[in-house]
Amino acid sequence: MSVVEPKERVKRKEKTVEERGLILYNDDVNSFDHVIYCLMKICDHEMVQAEQCAWIVHTNGKCLVKTGPIDEVQAMCLKLVNQGLSAKVD
Repeated sequence: MSVVEPKERVKRKEKTVEERGLILYNDDVNSFDHVIYCLMKICDHEMVQAEQCAWIVHTNGKCLVKTGPIDEVQAMCLKLVNQGLSAKVD
């Protein structure tokens, strides 16, 4: 008769990732084409999603364009700002 040893339980530390939102604001400087291009290039939006976000920004003054880990969202925000867009992490 064989004895089955109980499996040792291993406690794993789960790393919590802080999620944040990237908000794009309307301005009177940038064209729709530029905003759409930046959302596709920087935020990895599809064309339709980028167009919808651009219209929401235009009509409502702002739009939540991306959510994700804070470090990724901050990097995207900096790239949008460097392209002349108004954005912030919230």
